[in-house]
Amino acid sequence: MIVVTTEHIEGKRITETLGLVRGSTIRARHIGHDIMAVLCNIVGGEITDYTVMLAQAREEALQRMVDQAEKMGANAVICTRFATSMVMSGAAEMVAYGTAVKVV
Repeated sequence: MIVVTTEHIEGKRITETLGLVRGSTIRARHIGHDIMAVLCNIVGGEITDYTVMLAQAREEALQRMVDQAEKMGANAVICTRFATSMVMSGAAEMVAYGTAVKVV
């Protein structure tokens, strides 16, 4: 599966557009991580626990998007984007979306 953020894939020709595909996950913060984040916020620096959590969320959302594209018969996803939103206090949704296509 080819996944790109562009509208075209160099060296490939889009033969069919199958439609929108998306994958999402919701992750909640852990109280222990929040305490460390507050301390890090005071002294500065990267909050590595959150960096790891968001990286895992992006990968999970991306994989769910790819799974949906494969079920539609796609072999590529173009115009891939990520979005995040807070769904409740302490929980955020990560969404990956794009356009499923067939390329040759």
